[in-house]
Amino acid sequence: MHKLPPEPEEPHLDDCCGGGCCPCIWDIYYDRLTQWRETKQKYEEQNADNPAAEKPNE
Repeated sequence: MHKLPPEPEEPHLDDCCGGGCCPCIWDIYYDRLTQWRETKQKYEEQNADNPAAEKPNE
């Protein structure tokens, strides 16, 4: 059984330089968060009938 990876950490406001970087640290974070949410949904669907499966944190 696969484990759900941890949710990406939100950057601190001070992590962004405000210089208009492409990609910005926030772009990277939101891309990773979207990927994580998709992975979480697939994990939950695959393990819906498995009471022993790890329950992801909300």
